[in-house]
Amino acid sequence: MDINILTTFPSFTDSIKDYSMIKRGVEAGIVSINSVDIRAFSNDPNQRTDDYPYGGGNGMLMCCQPIYDALQSIENPGTVIYMSPHGKTINQEVLNELSKLPAMTILCGHYEGVDRRIIDNYVNLELSVGDYVLTGGELPAMMLIDGVSRLLPGLLKSEDSYIEESFYHGLLEHPQYTRPYDFNGFKVPDILLSGNHKLVDKYNLMESIKLTKRLRPDLIDELDADKFEDKEIRNFIIKMKEGGYDERY
Repeated sequence: MDINILTTFPSFTDSIKDYSMIKRGVEAGIVSINSVDIRAFSNDPNQRTDDYPYGGGNGMLMCCQPIYDALQSIENPGTVIYMSPHGKTINQEVLNELSKLPAMTILCGHYEGVDRRIIDNYVNLELSVGDYVLTGGELPAMMLIDGVSRLLPGLLKSEDSYIEESFYHGLLEHPQYTRPYDFNGFKVPDILLSGNHKLVDKYNLMESIKLTKRLRPDLIDELDADKFEDKEIRNFIIKMKEGGYDERY
């Protein structure tokens, strides 16, 4: 996948290529990440990329010209995404769909945002990371790149690494433990040491459902119990939906 980032802080967004799995993905040719400096395309003598908004108002808006020219410089922009508080909130379903794209370009706004003419005429999709205010779109863009990249074939060591993680099946990931077995009197659940993989899998799924009910009940409401083969699991989910909780578990 080819990922382009339109930004006024290219050294910041380029840093994502230097760490962990994304670094491995770049080195393996699975993903390419190209930060394009919007300032370099400004016609202003001082390379300004912003100006006062027509009609008044607080703050500054990023101008059309440097953004447009920066976008035009990209050979294969693919789907153009603007990181915006107005956009659809990113979730696992959005990441799954974006991971199928051959290329995408992420526009990072700053100040009070960008001239609406850019959004209306050159942006394909507006995305948000939540209902809160950040200084610019660079951090949300990097979050998006991280979430999409890990879904690209060959980037993770095993496909199971993301299939089993939080949100992939609409549930939060189950609690996990490592050595030592006993830490300050707090012990790892014995079933996890049983060696019975079938029982461990079922236990982890139950714990995942309980954790999701406690922290994200909205996800339980959307969960389809019929997709689970185990009758006990299905009944457990139905009870959870009805607000019940079986203390046996």
